[in-house]
Amino acid sequence: MDEQLTVGRVAGLAGVSIRTLRYYDEVGLVRPSARTAAGHRIYAAADVERLREVLVYRRLGFGLREIAELVDDPDTDAVAHLRRLRGLLLEQRDRAAAMVTAIDDELEARAMGFGTTPEEQLKAVGARLYETIGSAYPATRRTEPRIAARIWEALGDARTVLNVGAGTGSYEPSGREVTAVEPSAVMRAQRCTRAAPCVAASAESLPFEDQSFDAAMAVSTVHHWADPVAGLREMRRVARRVVVFTHDASDAGWRHRFWLIRDYLPEVAGLVAGRPSVDELAGAIGARLEPVLIPWDCADGFFEAYWRRPETYLDERVRRAVSVWTRVGPVAEQRAVARLRDDLSSGRWAERNRELAGLDAAELGLRLLVA
Repeated sequence: MDEQLTVGRVAGLAGVSIRTLRYYDEVGLVRPSARTAAGHRIYAAADVERLREVLVYRRLGFGLREIAELVDDPDTDAVAHLRRLRGLLLEQRDRAAAMVTAIDDELEARAMGFGTTPEEQLKAVGARLYETIGSAYPATRRTEPRIAARIWEALGDARTVLNVGAGTGSYEPSGREVTAVEPSAVMRAQRCTRAAPCVAASAESLPFEDQSFDAAMAVSTVHHWADPVAGLREMRRVARRVVVFTHDASDAGWRHRFWLIRDYLPEVAGLVAGRPSVDELAGAIGARLEPVLIPWDCADGFFEAYWRRPETYLDERVRRAVSVWTRVGPVAEQRAVARLRDDLSSGRWAERNRELAGLDAAELGLRLLVA
């Protein structure tokens, strides 16, 4: 027979008040399975498990309405709930560690007599959070030679090339004089010793004179910029040719064609809402648009790369190197991964996407802007 706990015992163990437990009962969030003859609440093992989930979500900052939807999700069993909670707690831990590092840096600066502006204080925390993601890039983000060939062909005969949002150095052409621009210290630190010299700067404010380069390129980075149009115009200012590899975030057809968004991660639509369309980006610099197909065995692990290799999205290392997964949040991520794992095991994914097996390349909204 399952152990049953009184409301007082549960409150003491969980570190909450009896009033809180009564309120959860009244609103239907956690209702005990039984009562004593005197009417006192009695909690069974299943009740305690549900309460544990509610309390963890509450302490992570979720509202009661959100918590109710999470714990009542019919597609999530006890193990899936534990995995989701674990992911949320790890995310919270990483965020806290990042903030502690930023504060330690400021304390060290103050001890040396240096002050920091309010803007620097906020940017320090924001940069640390992003850079914890960037540290995962080298494992899966590398040059895909077939896409690189398209980019390098678009550069034409340019001898001096500025790579904006250069990251760790993927897609930088050899045999040309390349200068890189990258705002993230972690990304810059991961560039190999043979990589092009790198300047700490943002796309929206490039520290170069007008027409300093034959060409400027940007690969899989525009969606990270605070003002993409301003960044592209800066590239146009400092270079005679501009080549940008990005995706058409405004294309609803892309979101429908890509099964990962359509069936598992609809939150992506909210991430791109309000961002400039690829037509607006092209219009800002007078660029032409060229579609870029993704080969089925794409070497670069960007978000859409594994369209014919769905099991790859189950790999934590792969997801950590793609900003989308962090931006949708751990709840959506854990839900999507759990559902995908189940569909792969049951064969439902293969049944729904049988037409992909015969494709060597897919059109998923990737575009090359050439101006």
